[in-house]
Amino acid sequence: MFMDRVILHCDINSFYASVELLEHPELKGRPVAVSGDPSSRHGIILAKNEPAKAAGVKTAETIWQARRKCPDLVLLPPHHEKYRHFNKLINGIFLEYTDQVEPFSIDESWLDVTGSIKLFGPGRVIADTIRERVKSELGISLSAGVSWNKIFAKMGSEYKKPDATTEITRGNYRDILWPLPVKEFFFVGRATADKLGGIGINTIGDLAAADDHALAGLLGKQGPLLAKYARGEDDSPVRIYGEPEKVKSVGNGTTFSRDLVTDEEIRSAVTQLADRVSGRLRKHGVKAGGVKVDIKDPSFKTISRQMQLTRPADSTAEIKAAALGLIKKSWPAGAPIRLITITGISLVDAGDTFAEQLSFFVDAPAEARVHVDSTVDAIREKFGDDAIGFVEE
Repeated sequence: MFMDRVILHCDINSFYASVELLEHPELKGRPVAVSGDPSSRHGIILAKNEPAKAAGVKTAETIWQARRKCPDLVLLPPHHEKYRHFNKLINGIFLEYTDQVEPFSIDESWLDVTGSIKLFGPGRVIADTIRERVKSELGISLSAGVSWNKIFAKMGSEYKKPDATTEITRGNYRDILWPLPVKEFFFVGRATADKLGGIGINTIGDLAAADDHALAGLLGKQGPLLAKYARGEDDSPVRIYGEPEKVKSVGNGTTFSRDLVTDEEIRSAVTQLADRVSGRLRKHGVKAGGVKVDIKDPSFKTISRQMQLTRPADSTAEIKAAALGLIKKSWPAGAPIRLITITGISLVDAGDTFAEQLSFFVDAPAEARVHVDSTVDAIREKFGDDAIGFVEE
């Protein structure tokens, strides 16, 4: 008889805030948030605990918005080295039950424990055991979802918080998940939910029963895929811990301490970003078949533009030239810029020569760029990322 997979999704409750509160027991029960520097333009809420959440504080909102809702909110600075340390400890516990542990973010992981149930018991028992161990050994709590596929396991961990286990089975998923608003389904954001609502799809159950042709017309190929997921038809595997995921895009962005206005300022910023992106492309052994640029102004208006390159590229000069070209075409001269993000898209393996249309003539400038970039990579490898950089003439 066929046996379903047993997948867990473990989500640390209020991870950043929980780690910080371990050193601040006097703040227990008070609304606490981890935030960027309140005096800079990075002053947003990065994480909050349950009392802050109950007061309406939301992740990614500005500090002044959060304090307007919760005047007694206590702000703590982030310590990312602590979060990385706890992430390793938590995943270390997971690895005692299976080697199929796939981190989804620093505070979430999927576990495939199908091969472990004879040793440790049913999926729910393993989830509860892990929850108790993380709480007793590390002092923080997590919520767990148990199901036969990754998406429903993720939905289970979100269903009841904090410090709870929810099992989504073939016998109960229609009762637990299908009545929920479609905006709560994994992969469905606000804009997608609004589009679905426009054709009468308001719940996850509505999505599961929707016509594939109608969904494709509304959302493209993603539409029928969402309906498939809503029916529990997800067979994506949980990767072995440490197994690299194939890179789909490589990007870097910066929110500037002051608005960029002049061509010189924009060129300087783009040079630095293109340098980071191209360096990461080379590190991953891939080239970009296209370049995407996102630009945000001081009023948070954002535009996104992209273009395909004549040949895949991984050099700073080529990424920079494409990004500057997109900015020149799409952004008014002199209009202030608060943020720029440059992303290499349509990635191909660097060794795939068939992906390039080669010339009969030697491309001396391209060869020079490769030499410069490889030299920069070697220097940074030996002396650190800040050892060398690019400047505008």
